[in-house]
Amino acid sequence: MSLGLQTTAYIVAIILFILSLGGLSNQESAKRAVWFGIFGMGLAVVATLAGPSMTLSWVLVPLLAVGAIIGAIVGQRVEMTGMPQLVAALHSFVGLAAVFIGFNSDMVGTIDLSRAEVVIHEIEIFLGVFIGAVTFTGSIIAYGKLAGSIDGKALVLPGRHLLNAAIIIASVILLVLYMNHAGSWTLWVMAVLALVLGVHLVMAIGGADMPVVVSMLNSYSGWAAAATGFLLGNDLLIVTGALVGASGAILSYIMCKAMNRSFISVILGGFGGGGGAQMEIEGEQIAIDVGGVAEALKDAKSVVIVPGYGMAVAQAQQSVSELTRRLRGQGKNVRFAIHPVAGRLPGHMNVLLAEAKVPYDIVLEMDEINDDLPDTDVVIVVGSNDIVNPAAQDDPNSPIAGMPVLEVWKSAQVFVLKRGAGTGYSGIENPLFFKENTRMFYGDAKASFDALLGQF
Repeated sequence: MSLGLQTTAYIVAIILFILSLGGLSNQESAKRAVWFGIFGMGLAVVATLAGPSMTLSWVLVPLLAVGAIIGAIVGQRVEMTGMPQLVAALHSFVGLAAVFIGFNSDMVGTIDLSRAEVVIHEIEIFLGVFIGAVTFTGSIIAYGKLAGSIDGKALVLPGRHLLNAAIIIASVILLVLYMNHAGSWTLWVMAVLALVLGVHLVMAIGGADMPVVVSMLNSYSGWAAAATGFLLGNDLLIVTGALVGASGAILSYIMCKAMNRSFISVILGGFGGGGGAQMEIEGEQIAIDVGGVAEALKDAKSVVIVPGYGMAVAQAQQSVSELTRRLRGQGKNVRFAIHPVAGRLPGHMNVLLAEAKVPYDIVLEMDEINDDLPDTDVVIVVGSNDIVNPAAQDDPNSPIAGMPVLEVWKSAQVFVLKRGAGTGYSGIENPLFFKENTRMFYGDAKASFDALLGQF
């Protein structure tokens, strides 16, 4: 393939990536947008491998084949409940690739480059390794927290901000030494410091902020890819990395706004350290059986379903969709209320509902449906906790104080589907469960919905 043909292919791939990002903003166009991304990436890979500067060696071809096979197997086997962990793992691969490419560029050297080009090249190497290392270890910790193998609570070390500042200052000093030809050891030391920084940053972020962490790491991986593109002189990688980095940063900002938290406060961590004693919760949790829930649904004219991570864990989306279909068939107004940070991945609940063929027009965002909740007969909360917690509004000392939530307690009746009486991912007790108009429908969400289906 000639250079001109490769450039043309790269331009087409970039256009497909842009169309993909644009289409993902709407549920109705999301599936088409995914295919745009698939075709764009496929074109980019083929154009790169067939380019004039690429030699397919006996080492590269088997590695490409093995990687493709592993990717296909993982993609087929992963459940939607495991998507947050998978995304975090893939981010770590991008970061590690940026580190390896940076070290490789350092070993190759700067032959036939002017002094100005050498300076730019060294900065690219240093930034690529730094961002890549932070992304690599940060994504591994995020994977562990999302998978439950690492405690989701924030690890708040004494003087943690001073530690972060010291690592960054030391890295800047090492950059100056590196650019003054002190040796490759400066790059290695910086990489170790960046690896530590990635661990510390994400360990200090609590479970309730993990959706922001996922989008933040997405942004980091994009900038790491862009830095790698500069090192390799690959325009497609630069543009693609910039698209991912910018979109991830914008998404992180949107998520922070939805949680009424500043981006800096999330990145610096320490979520969960309230400023005083939290309000005591009065009352008791009252359970209800399937018959009671069914009777309330039969009498209701308007129903709102609030899905959370518990729905994903139980894989109850198909049963939820079927109950929705039957209730709507009886003339009831059934809608879904989606909080921006529901689940452990931005848009997680939207994807699950779309997979279950829930009509797009009845899936509403928090801002669209909150005003309707006081006029709603029944709200069914499926495995959610923090996003329906009234303490966000009522308790100024709550760790989630000020966070916009779905005001489900304002409806006539609330049924909460949970496996048990435990707290949510952030570890915060929910006063909603103790309110007079709330009943706890204990059990596996799928089994509970299947039991409800037997009543209709």
